[in-house]
Amino acid sequence: MIRILGIDPGLRRTGWGLIECRGNTLSYVAAGTVRATLDGEMAHRLVALHEGLTKIVAAFQPDEAAVEQTFVNKDPAGTLKLGQARGIALLVPALAGISVAEYSPNSVKKTVVGAGHAEKAQIRMMVGVLLPKADFDSDDAADALAVAICHAHHRVSLARMKALVG
Repeated sequence: MIRILGIDPGLRRTGWGLIECRGNTLSYVAAGTVRATLDGEMAHRLVALHEGLTKIVAAFQPDEAAVEQTFVNKDPAGTLKLGQARGIALLVPALAGISVAEYSPNSVKKTVVGAGHAEKAQIRMMVGVLLPKADFDSDDAADALAVAICHAHHRVSLARMKALVG
């Protein structure tokens, strides 16, 4: 059994979702959203995200983690700020000694929904189909579960590629 933590980084809300993978069988464990206050300095938001994700990693002890890559949009400043939240999402599991994979938003959508440009509602629906017991409090948590599902489907291929390279 492998426990996978999926993370959908954001400055206001960072979604997280935890699944267990036994062969081809996926099971829902937990999901939620780490929220950072909008007031105050950027550094304090990042601390809140760090502390929240650190508590989740300590409580659930995942074996592997996966983080959604930043979608580069028309607002370069916004993309850079989101990148800082993504840095926290990569750092927390890495500090705990957990390997971290990264997936593009289109790859996550294609894996879970079957189309790379799926809507949020489609992702929520398919996460519910693939993990019938899933209970998530936000689109961010549903997206994080989708990232974990994506990693569960691609992790064997990643391990084979690493073995060939390294």
